[in-house]
Amino acid sequence: MNNFKIPLHIIAVAGIVINDKNQILMVNSNNYGWAFPGGQVEEGENLINALKREVFEETGIKISVGEVFCISSNTKNHSGYNGIKEIPTKIILDFICRDVGGQIRASIENSESRYIEKNKIGKLISNLALLERFKAYLNYNKRPTYLDYESRPNFKLKYKKLL
Repeated sequence: MNNFKIPLHIIAVAGIVINDKNQILMVNSNNYGWAFPGGQVEEGENLINALKREVFEETGIKISVGEVFCISSNTKNHSGYNGIKEIPTKIILDFICRDVGGQIRASIENSESRYIEKNKIGKLISNLALLERFKAYLNYNKRPTYLDYESRPNFKLKYKKLL
């Protein structure tokens, strides 16, 4: 008998969205505190369209999507919520984006959306996985960073490499 199981992974995207004042768009998430906007790629959706949709849904801002600065693997399943028993592993692609219009606002997923000076963001981020991804942005020099970590029960960075 074949015991092969097709692996399940959530694919997610997020963006460092920069405005014309060189500030970065952040959301005060209901789940993670301050974060850059993003979310899950839906079935049949490509990465770029997913990121544009997620940023607009969360902030009201329209974006152009540039290069990938970080690829992350959250490599441990964890307990679910809202009727979901288990959350599978996750692959996250972080992009550098530009604001191209829209009206900034909060959403049902966050209490506030606003542009923040780059040098103030590190102090706002309490989620350690997100902080590692933000550091990858700060250190980006045309080569993305790869991160392998477990986010629960406690954050554990298992591997970090410049690609």
